[in-house]
Amino acid sequence: MLRYFAYSEAKIAKLPRPLTSRSYHSKKGVWGYKPIAQREFQVAEDVRASRNSQANVYRFVEAFRQHGHKLASVNPISIRTSQKELQELSPAFYGLQTQETVRIAGLLSGPQVAQNVAQLEQLLKDIYCGSSASAEFSYVEDIEEREWLAKNFESLDQQQLENSERCEIAELLIKSQAWDNFMAIKFPTVKRYGGEGAESMLAFFWQLLRDSVQVNIEHVVLAMPHRGRTPLQAALLNMRPAKVFRKLSGASEFTEDVEAMSDVISHFHVSEQLEILGKKLNFSMVRNPSHLEAANPVAMGKTRSKQQTRGEGAFSTGSGQSQPFGQHVLNVILHGDAAFAGQGINQECLNMAYVPHFEVGGSLHLIVNNQVGFTTPGDRGRSTAYTSDLAKSIQAPVFHVNGDDPEALARITNLAFRYQREFRKDIFIDLNCFRRWGHNELDDPTFTNPLVYKIVHQRQSVPDLYAQQLAQEQVLPESRAKEMRDEYMKYLGEELALAPSYQPPPAYFEKQWKDLQLAPSKELTYWDTGLDYSLLHYIGQQSVTVPEDFNIHPHLLKTHVNARRKKLENGVKIDWSTAEALAIGSLMYQGHNVRISGEDVGRGTFSHRHAMLVDQQNNEMFIPLNSMEGGNGGKLELAHSILSEEAVLGFEYGMAIDNPNNLIIWEAQFGDFANGAQIIIDTFIVSGETKWMESNALVMLLPHGYDGAASEHSSCRIERFLQLCDSKETSADGDSVNVHIVNPTTPAQYYHVLRRQLARNFRKPLVVVAPKTLLRLPAATSSHEDFQPGTLFHNVLGDTTAKPEQVRKVILCSGKHYYNLTEEREKRQAYDTAIVRLESLCPFPIQELRAQLAQYGNVQSFVWSQEEHRNMGAWTFVRPRFENLIGQQLHYCGRCEAPTPATGIGKVHKREVDEIVAAPFEL
Repeated sequence: MLRYFAYSEAKIAKLPRPLTSRSYHSKKGVWGYKPIAQREFQVAEDVRASRNSQANVYRFVEAFRQHGHKLASVNPISIRTSQKELQELSPAFYGLQTQETVRIAGLLSGPQVAQNVAQLEQLLKDIYCGSSASAEFSYVEDIEEREWLAKNFESLDQQQLENSERCEIAELLIKSQAWDNFMAIKFPTVKRYGGEGAESMLAFFWQLLRDSVQVNIEHVVLAMPHRGRTPLQAALLNMRPAKVFRKLSGASEFTEDVEAMSDVISHFHVSEQLEILGKKLNFSMVRNPSHLEAANPVAMGKTRSKQQTRGEGAFSTGSGQSQPFGQHVLNVILHGDAAFAGQGINQECLNMAYVPHFEVGGSLHLIVNNQVGFTTPGDRGRSTAYTSDLAKSIQAPVFHVNGDDPEALARITNLAFRYQREFRKDIFIDLNCFRRWGHNELDDPTFTNPLVYKIVHQRQSVPDLYAQQLAQEQVLPESRAKEMRDEYMKYLGEELALAPSYQPPPAYFEKQWKDLQLAPSKELTYWDTGLDYSLLHYIGQQSVTVPEDFNIHPHLLKTHVNARRKKLENGVKIDWSTAEALAIGSLMYQGHNVRISGEDVGRGTFSHRHAMLVDQQNNEMFIPLNSMEGGNGGKLELAHSILSEEAVLGFEYGMAIDNPNNLIIWEAQFGDFANGAQIIIDTFIVSGETKWMESNALVMLLPHGYDGAASEHSSCRIERFLQLCDSKETSADGDSVNVHIVNPTTPAQYYHVLRRQLARNFRKPLVVVAPKTLLRLPAATSSHEDFQPGTLFHNVLGDTTAKPEQVRKVILCSGKHYYNLTEEREKRQAYDTAIVRLESLCPFPIQELRAQLAQYGNVQSFVWSQEEHRNMGAWTFVRPRFENLIGQQLHYCGRCEAPTPATGIGKVHKREVDEIVAAPFEL
C-alpha cells in the first residue's frame, strides 16, 4: 500500500509555511489575511557532524541534488543520441577516490547502503539521474524545505503500490485510450484534443484524489487546458459520454429551453461529488477558453472564495497566528508545456501565489509536457532549459517524470501533495510525454517534426506498455486488460446510442446559486435600493471611526474623517467616496461580504477612498467598516494587487462566479489599464453566461475622463465594452444583455448601482465608467433624500432646469461631460436647450429615454455630445439605437476621429475642450 502521509492533519494544520520576513500593514491581521509565523528548524547535531567529517563527500552528494536532473533520462521520445558528462558529478572533482570509504548516515535518506565512493556514486545516479523521475530543488532558500525534499525524494522507492492499485491505474489508462480510439472511429473529423501520449496524467489524478480524502480535503478546484480533458472527465470524473455525443450530433449541452450559444467539447467542465475510498469529495473543473492558461487565476480565485465561504484560514474568526490557510480546499492547475513557458499570465499567477489576499495556501501544478507547442519544438519555444523553469521564480520545487512510468508519477504526485500540505506552497510536476498526433487529430506533425514523430509512430502507446508490463509481472493478465477495453468500448457504444434521447440535467443555478435565475429578456427591472438615512448615517460614521489610540494622519483627520462626519450630519454634499462607503457598508450590514481588488485600492488611485487607514506611528492597518457593530456580520476585504491586470481580474472573476452573495469589485488604476486584461474580459466576463450558463456580478471600476492626461490615462475605452455587449439596435433591451455598462454622474447613482448588484434576483457583470474629477467636484454631490427608501438607480436623468415648452434642442450626453455642458449653458443662458443624461448605456434605456423626450413637444434638433473622439466613446452605439427606436435624427458634437484617445499637447487639449462644449449650442 502506498504510504500517504508521515504527518497527521492536526500536525499539518499547526505548521505554517516558512517564508522570508514579509512586510505588511498589519502584524495583527485583517479580514482576509493572517500573519504567518516563522518555523524554527535545525539540522540534527549528529547529521551535521557526519557531514562535517566528510565534507567533500557531502559536497559530492549535494552536487547530485543540484545537477543530477541534467543527466536523467525522463524523456520517452528523446532524439538526443549522446549525453554530456558533467564534471560536477565526478568524484575526482571533489578529491575523492572511487574506493574511498564513506559513511552515508546523515548524507542520504532511506535504506540505501554504500560502503565506498564508487557505490555511493552509483546510488546517487540511480536516485537523481534515473529514467523515471528527477528533481530540482537546490534553489529553494529554506533549509527545512530542502532537507524535507531530499529525504522524501531519496526514499521514494520505498513507496510501492499494491497490485490492486496498479490494476486500477491500468484501467484508467486503458479507458483514456479507448475513449480516444472510439472518438477516432465514430467522429473522425472532430478535433477532440485527446490525451494520447499523455494518458499517465490519469495516474496523477488517481493519486491526487486518494491523497485528498485522506487528509479530509473536501473540495478540489482544477484549471486545465483542452488536451486530454474529455477522456479524464469521462474516465474518472463521472461525466456522461452521452453529453459529448449529443453535442457532436449538433445539439446543445444545455436543455432546449436555454438560449445559450454554448461551447466546444474540449471546453466542457465538471462539478461533481465523487466518492473516493468511501469518502465524498467535491471536484470542480473551471471552464476554459481557447486562450491557454487563462483559466488558472480563475481557479485560484474560486479556491479562495470557497475558503472564504467556509470561514477558514485567513477568513477564520479565531485569534492567534495559527491556521493562516484553509485546510479543506485544494487548488490544482494543469499547464501545457509551450503555454506555461510562453504565456505571461503564468508569471502573474506565480507572483500572486504568496501575496496577501491572493494566497490560496499553495497550488499543485502538473505540466503536461508534450514537448511541442502547436508545431514549434519545445526548446525553440523558450529560452530556458526546462519548460518548468518559471517555477523557480518563486522557489517552487520541480519534479521531472517520465510519462511512460505511471507508477513513478503516482509516487511523485504523493510526494508533491505532501509537500504542499506540509509547507502550503506551490510545487510542480513536469510530465515528459508526447502528442501522438499533431496540434489536433487532423494535423500532420511530420511536416515540421519528422524525427520526433518517427519515434512516436514506431512506439507503443503508454497504456499498452503499462498493461504489457503488468502482464509480464503476472499482475494483470492480457485477457483482463482486453476485457477492460472491450467493456468500456461497449459502454461508449451504448452511450452513443442513447445520445439522441439524452437530456442533460440542469447544471446551473444550483447549490449556492439556487435562489437566482436568468435576467428577464424583454424588460428592464427596477430595484428599491434605498435605506433609512439613520442607518446610513450610522454606517457612514462607522466608516471613519478609529480606536482612541490610533494615530491617524492629520491631513486625513481633517479632509477625510471630519469632513465626512460633517457631510453626514448635514445630509448634503455627500461625495463619491462617502456614497461608496454607504453602499459597501450597508451591504455588509445586510450580511454580504465585499472585496475591492486592484492597485492602491485601500487609499484609491486619486486618494479619495481611504477605506483602509494606516497608523502613522506603527504602520498598522485598520479598516473601520470591519469594526462596525450590529447587522449581519459582512466583512470588507481590501486586496492590494500586484501590478497586473489579466491574472488579477481573472482571480476576481473566479471569486465572483463562486459565491453570488458577495460583491466582488475590481478597480483599474486608470480605466485603460483594463487593456491588459482583455482576454479575461472577452472570454470570461462578457461571454461566460452565454457559453457556459455561468453568471457573475463582478464590478469593474474604470476611471475615465479627458482632463489633460494624454493618451494612456484618459479613456477606459467605452466603445470596446459597448462593442462587446449584445444590446439590440432595432428593438428594446431587457436586463438579459450580457454586460451592464453605466456612466453615473452623481454619488447617489453610484451608491444605488452598487447595491443593485446584489439586490436583484439575477447576476450580471457591471462596468462602471468611473470618475476622476467628479470625485471632488462640488456640483457632483448628493443629499440624504437621494438615498432614502423608495430611491433607486435611474437609467436616464432628465433636465430639471429647462422649461419643457421652451426647449428647442435636446443634448444627450453621458458621464462627467454633463457638468461641462451645464456650465456652458449657464454662460450662454441657453435655456431653450435641455440636457439629458444617459446613466445606463447598456442595456439601452429606450423606455425611460422616450418618457423624458416626450415632454419636449417643440424640439427641433437632437444632439449627442461627448468628450471622446468620434470613433470612440458611445456615439456609434447610441446613434443607431436612438434613430431606429426614437425615430429622430441625432447629430454629433465631439472630438473628431483620432488614432489615440487624447492629445499630449496642453494647448491643443484646452482648445478641444472649449470647442466641444461650445459646439452643441452653436449647431
